[in-house]
Amino acid sequence: MTTYLLAGGGTAGHVNPLLAVADRLRERDPESTILVLGTREGLEARLVPERGYELVTIERLPFPRRPGRAALTFPGRLRAAVAEVRSIITTRGIDVVVGFGGYAAAPAYLAARDESTPLVVHEANARPGIANRLGARFTRFVGVAFEGTRIPHATWVGMPLRPEIERLDRFAARREGIRLFDLIEGRPTLLVTGGSSGAQRINETVLASAPSVLGAGWQVLHVTGEFREAVDDPQLPGYRLLKYCDRMDLALAVADLSLSRAGTSTVAEVTALGVPSVFVPYAAGNGEQRLNARGAVAAGGAIVVADADFTPQWVATELVPLLRNRALIADMAVRIATVGVIDGTDRMVALIDAAVAAASSPGRR
Repeated sequence: MTTYLLAGGGTAGHVNPLLAVADRLRERDPESTILVLGTREGLEARLVPERGYELVTIERLPFPRRPGRAALTFPGRLRAAVAEVRSIITTRGIDVVVGFGGYAAAPAYLAARDESTPLVVHEANARPGIANRLGARFTRFVGVAFEGTRIPHATWVGMPLRPEIERLDRFAARREGIRLFDLIEGRPTLLVTGGSSGAQRINETVLASAPSVLGAGWQVLHVTGEFREAVDDPQLPGYRLLKYCDRMDLALAVADLSLSRAGTSTVAEVTALGVPSVFVPYAAGNGEQRLNARGAVAAGGAIVVADADFTPQWVATELVPLLRNRALIADMAVRIATVGVIDGTDRMVALIDAAVAAASSPGRR
């Protein structure tokens, strides 16, 4: 029986692949023990217990990016966090540490190194984060979601996907999605989403452009997000506005075109399922969202528009003509499917197995 410590969290881009791997490990061996290391503030604090896994938490510990009190206290706080994780590794008999980035990952990586515990890292972004760049120095088992990711010892495994996405038959599920969202059978659907928290620019522009999008013969399924400013439902025929969608599998099943941010989970899901896309990368951060979309764009399955350029005028001059060109959208669907990976979960689990096997082999590490 193997005991796993899966470390990471904060955002959906870290939590979703972590849970996908946890589910596959539990499905394969129900007798195994799976612990999740996270923080009390991250998305994992809610999602991990809901999925039935034990969550152990440590202090949220962001890397300081400028001089100040946080930078002065960081070394001591990091040592304390590493000591906590080392204690977990020894007292719970952890066989392998698997990290997905986020605030809990760096202490886990350092603790695994100090305890000589097998370590596996998964990097979900095309541009690696600080924690995973650190962890990749301590192991040769590093899985990446995007080909060409510049991180030591990278093995392309793709993105571990939620089971409901991995096993989705879009064509078979489309009718169920049409009924659930009260859409019109036979009319093409534009799925609009900015992720679980929403995207203000996308929400405002799409709402302002609703008449022209509907006038192109499409209907809209618009998921505004839970944590953005409230938006008014335009109450237009063919326009469905939801604050939150707990059946994104069915939302993707009905989508003929997706308009969204370019977060790792979103890009992984639309490429795996063959949903042509318009990406509006989040303007903040280190530019990783634009890089995440690079493969889909290069294949001809997606287009990218800068956040500042995504205006009602852009919708009128660029998006509406695209919506009227159904043959081009069908071609994009074929092209985007060529860059997607549907079995990222199994590939990542195989990498974990390889790390465990290497640690138990004489003379190997």
